[in-house]
Amino acid sequence: MTLLVIAALIWIGVHVGIAGTPLRDRLVARIGETAFRGVFSLLSIAAIVFLARTWSQSPTTFFWFASEWLRWILVLAMLVALLLFVASVSRPNPTMIGPPGAAAQPPRGMTRVTRHPMLWSFAIWAAVHVIGNGDSASVIFFGAFLVTALAGMPSIDAKLARRDPATWQALSAATSIVPFGAILARRNRFVPREIGWIVPAIAVVAWAVLLWLHPILFGVAPVRW
Repeated sequence: MTLLVIAALIWIGVHVGIAGTPLRDRLVARIGETAFRGVFSLLSIAAIVFLARTWSQSPTTFFWFASEWLRWILVLAMLVALLLFVASVSRPNPTMIGPPGAAAQPPRGMTRVTRHPMLWSFAIWAAVHVIGNGDSASVIFFGAFLVTALAGMPSIDAKLARRDPATWQALSAATSIVPFGAILARRNRFVPREIGWIVPAIAVVAWAVLLWLHPILFGVAPVRW
């Protein structure tokens, strides 16, 4: 279990302690953006392999068992996670930093709901598996991804604010980290047609396929039919 905790801390440290901090800026200034991305990718791969291997080999203790009705709620939450994920990869995210002086991309579609749809999809996925599994090893393993996703949102915001203040000012005025926060504050509005029907359709199909394959791939059925 100690090794699993170390692996989780390494994963969190690589992403939270480096990726969105001034340390990243100093490293990029020293070795260049391309080299940094290459080194960071290798570190990420090594960290996730180490984390996955220690999780699979770690002893565990159950803290709770999810009831059947809770499992159905978690399964439906995964549909939301997949909707956010598919929407996030269907169009560029305005938090991505472009060349200096480039025009800021206005929020559209799901980024009107939250400017971090992909990280929210990872956060929901991780939270679902923490709650659904209920054992110590899973809490540490999936909890590491949950912490990384939640901490990554303000980290990305801070990086954008440092590197492109004008873009950040425009984006933060019209969007929010918390889903629907900007819409409820009347700083934006929800426009379903910008999301369309293809994104939800892909999300539903992916959700159904993953629900069907989950017992085959992972040996656990999320719910009983």
